[in-house]
Amino acid sequence: MFVNLSDVLTSEGMQLKKEIPLEMSVFECRGERFEITGRTPVSLVITNAGPGRAKIEGGMELTLQAGCDRCLTEVPVDLKLEFDRVALMPGGKPTEAEDEAALTEGYQLDTEAFVRNEILINWPVKILCREDCKGICPVCGQNLNMRDCGCDTFVPDPRMAVIQDIFKNKEV
Repeated sequence: MFVNLSDVLTSEGMQLKKEIPLEMSVFECRGERFEITGRTPVSLVITNAGPGRAKIEGGMELTLQAGCDRCLTEVPVDLKLEFDRVALMPGGKPTEAEDEAALTEGYQLDTEAFVRNEILINWPVKILCREDCKGICPVCGQNLNMRDCGCDTFVPDPRMAVIQDIFKNKEV
């Protein structure tokens, strides 16, 4: 959904408050799809911040389904997004403190693209089903949180490979 910013960008002291329902049901990033299972409306307060500038403040909450980085189990990821950005009039030059990311298309703010960017900024570095997740067995693929598989997962130290070769040659 688009929000028209022309009045706010051209009228000093103008403020616009909006609550917009998020229409996006899937977040796509790096070839992966994350289903959005819960969301609040996008709450925006858009204020004129000087000639050709609009300050965008607000927030929303989202719940997405994502795989645990260790065991691949689907887990809910709760994100609380808080916005504090500056949108420029088309052709406006950002100051050093402002981000050069294009938030608008002409005088329109694309809320879906805006929220998508905010999700990317706030995406967690590591998603875990629980802090002590054991992951999956590298041999058989068993989820080690469910049960122990008994596979031999010993990985020899590669620095000792030369010594192992010496012992193998002596056994012959």
